[in-house]
Amino acid sequence: MKKILASVLALTLGTSLLAGCSSGGNEPEEPTAQGGKVKLKAIMTKHPLTQKFENMKWLQDAEERAGVDIEWQEVSADWDQKKGAMLASGDIPDLIVGVNSITDSDFAQFPGLFQDMSGMIDQYAPNVKAMFEAKPETKIIVTQQDGKIYGLPKYQRFWPDTATRQFINKEWLDRLGLQMPTTWDELFDVLKAFKDKDANGNGDPNDEIPMDFAPTGTVAFGYFMPTVLLGSEGITLSDGSGSGYFVEDGQVKNFFIDDRYKELVKFLNKCFSAGLINPEVFTQDYTKYQSVARGKGNTATVGFTWGWEVTDRFGNTVSPQYTPMAPLKFTADSTVQESWSYDYNTLNYGTNTVQMSAASKHKEAAMKFINELYNPEVSMQVLFGSLGTNIKDNGDGSFAVLPPQDQAMDPGTWKWTSTWADNGPMYIADSLKLTLGTDMQSVGKQTEPLQKVLDSIDKDNDVFPNLFIKYSAVDNSTMALANTALVPMALAKWSQWITKGGVDKEWDAYVENCKKTGLLKNIEIMQKYYDDYKSKL
Repeated sequence: MKKILASVLALTLGTSLLAGCSSGGNEPEEPTAQGGKVKLKAIMTKHPLTQKFENMKWLQDAEERAGVDIEWQEVSADWDQKKGAMLASGDIPDLIVGVNSITDSDFAQFPGLFQDMSGMIDQYAPNVKAMFEAKPETKIIVTQQDGKIYGLPKYQRFWPDTATRQFINKEWLDRLGLQMPTTWDELFDVLKAFKDKDANGNGDPNDEIPMDFAPTGTVAFGYFMPTVLLGSEGITLSDGSGSGYFVEDGQVKNFFIDDRYKELVKFLNKCFSAGLINPEVFTQDYTKYQSVARGKGNTATVGFTWGWEVTDRFGNTVSPQYTPMAPLKFTADSTVQESWSYDYNTLNYGTNTVQMSAASKHKEAAMKFINELYNPEVSMQVLFGSLGTNIKDNGDGSFAVLPPQDQAMDPGTWKWTSTWADNGPMYIADSLKLTLGTDMQSVGKQTEPLQKVLDSIDKDNDVFPNLFIKYSAVDNSTMALANTALVPMALAKWSQWITKGGVDKEWDAYVENCKKTGLLKNIEIMQKYYDDYKSKL
């Protein structure tokens, strides 16, 4: 699973917008395009690796069956800025696709802009209806407090408890006679040896990158980042905790103002100051982050890092050098129960994967296309790629994910290159008979070092159920406005403190500035909804 960076895309309020029809399907369709197809406009946030949509056979087939011809705008960068301008203008396409590309706070801040699809599903989307009946939780996660449904969910079934695994180059350890690190201090010593002693054995002592992690950017924290080391201090992230919020013993908190976060920043600054972290870690994009770890030929370049799956992270050539690691202890004498990031809900479910404009003149046609995406056999192609090239039809009602056509490419990259993958709307029914590719089969084994800690997490009191809580429009707006100020400030300090230091000196003033954004009010709101959610279990 790539990128899937958690996002807090809070935007400024636009002018009031005219409300659209809430039930849909009652307005006359505009004349169809040439060939009898209805022309639609759509925009999707896609992964940078993903090929042009015109080359996706499954997508062309789905449009054909639905009788639509879609003009796609494909966005793989700067979505938050583009979305802000688009929503403020009130001019949106018929469909917007991409997991949580449009958030609940957007629905609250721009009332009337998005179509309530709740009254259209029974008539025009039987596949969505079937998903709601088989997996009632999918309906819960997209139904607003007033019963309206502005965005549809996804269910992809096969994913593990966490998105992030940590890897270390075992060949480098063995070459230098080093033991597997078990604490932060031991990790520092290992990384220092990686830097100083020509760990990859190519005769150049200066081409190793001891530690690397995914780009943070300015929007949110996410997967494959060192924030998972907060688990060493007892903090359980959930779904990446992109805006810093987490639950501990039933209490909502935010690690941005937690002293344990300060300790993590100090450790990372110590590593950066010693030259142990990729100097481009805050400027490289995700594609560069992935490519650097692939090494140069048979020579690996990264010693320690985080990722989804070993071949996805390191490619086919150097990946055999790496091994997954268990969580690290904070200190050798620490009695804290280690934790990790628990991401099962976000990995297997998703909210607001597709939205419809309330102003669309082609609501019925748009809904029929949406229905195609939720056919389980289409959904598996949304996730893994087209039949024939990416998936084999066994002819007996079962299917199998094929290896990449390019033997030099790993299965994860092949998936993200070929199709919408995890970013798309889908319903992978439990009844669908699909044999997974080698990468997904190996993910479970690579999770084993983490599994004991994942199993020990108190899911009732230490995991915030993000997907299953719906806030009122007022509370959504309050939280979004606070997060708009909070998150960019915190992320700016994160990169500054790691690269330049100064966290101890600036900490108290920083905490006060975080509180001034409305953070404590956000925590109060989240606590209220969390307590209400738990009371109904």
